[in-house]
Amino acid sequence: MLITFKSVASGNVMMFEKNAREALGVFGKDPDAPQGIVTVEQLPGAMAALKAAIAADRVKPAEQAKNDAHPDKPAGVGFCQRALPLVELLERSLEDKAPVIWGV
Repeated sequence: MLITFKSVASGNVMMFEKNAREALGVFGKDPDAPQGIVTVEQLPGAMAALKAAIAADRVKPAEQAKNDAHPDKPAGVGFCQRALPLVELLERSLEDKAPVIWGV
């Protein structure tokens, strides 16, 4: 199932449910809620939390490569790649002072 994040400030961001719920949990929203809103006042905190989680996720592949018995194995798509479009949506929404809503 897909979850769509919408704002009048930018185009929609669609994510698979599993990934969207992970992002919602990172920025303090109920990941099990079928829909919700990130108010303009909540946008800076949500962006900061997502950026911190992205930074932490970028460290994982380097650490995993050092400990991996198969260094030739390609790395999968991580949280950092999946969350960047959502960060951009939040940034544009903050610039335009527009809330972000999500739903199934």
